[in-house]
Amino acid sequence: MSNKLFVGNLSWDVTDESLAEFFSQVGTVVEAKVIIDRMKNRSKGFGFVTMSSEEEAKAAIEQLNGKELDGREINVAEARPREE
Repeated sequence: MSNKLFVGNLSWDVTDESLAEFFSQVGTVVEAKVIIDRMKNRSKGFGFVTMSSEEEAKAAIEQLNGKELDGREINVAEARPREE
């Protein structure tokens, strides 16, 4: 398992900062990035969070998957490599 997580079902109001703050309750966040649609200039509804260790990433999946962030239940899973 890696320490990079996929986070889905995000509210359009979630920012990189608020995502990092939410995940910091389970460990050290190295990076948090909400993916932005360049055409519409708003969130695509998902993002990625990199935790400082695999153990923290596992804890984040166990503790935060299905939790509410900004009014929506988020999905947290291990990030998979991008498919061509």
